[in-house]
Amino acid sequence: MTARLAGLLPGELDEQQSEVYRAVTGGPRAAGPQAFALADEEGRLLGPFNAMLLSPPVGLAVQAVGTAVRYESVLTDRAREMAILVVAAHWGSAFEREAHEAVGRTRGVTESELDALRAGGLPDLPDPAERTALLATAALTRAGALSDKEYFDTVAAWGERGLFELTSLVGYYALLALQLRVFAGEGPAIQADHRDTPHTESGTA
Repeated sequence: MTARLAGLLPGELDEQQSEVYRAVTGGPRAAGPQAFALADEEGRLLGPFNAMLLSPPVGLAVQAVGTAVRYESVLTDRAREMAILVVAAHWGSAFEREAHEAVGRTRGVTESELDALRAGGLPDLPDPAERTALLATAALTRAGALSDKEYFDTVAAWGERGLFELTSLVGYYALLALQLRVFAGEGPAIQADHRDTPHTESGTA
C-alpha cells in the first residue's frame, strides 16, 4: 500500500500532537514484548496512528477507546484477537490482519484458526464462549445488528458488559480500517460472508 499521508518525526509535532504520540507509544501498548511496531525506526507513527495526529482531540479519544478495548475488557485475549481478525477480514485490512495475527499468535490463536479467519470464515472452536463471541462479531460486521437469539446468547456468555465491549471493538476496528483505506492507501474491502461458521455440537466444553 502507498501511504497518502506523510509521517511526522517526533521533533515535528506540536504539543497536542505530542500528547497523542505519547499516549500511543506509551502506556499498555508499549509494555512487554511488541508483536508489531507502533512507529518506524525514526519514530514516525505507523498504520492508523499516524492519521490520529491530524486532529489531536479526536485522535486522543480514539486511541483511548482502543486502549480500553484491548486492555480493560472482560473479553479473553483469544476471543478479542479473533474478533479483531473477523473485522479485519470483512474490511480487507492488511495492516489490522498482520498486526493482530502477530498478537494472536502470542495469545494462543493457532495457525489453523488464523487460516480460517484470514479466509473470511470462522474456525471450529471448542470453547462455546469464544464461538458465541465470533458469531456475534460476524453478525455485527455483516448486518450491523444482532438477532434476539444472537443478543441473548452473547449476553449469556459474556454479560451485557462483554457485549457492549464487543460492539465497541467492532466499531473501533472498523473505524481504523476505514482510516487506513483513506490515509494509508489500503485497497478496497474483500467482503466475507462468514458462511464457514463453527459447529455447535451440544455438550462441547
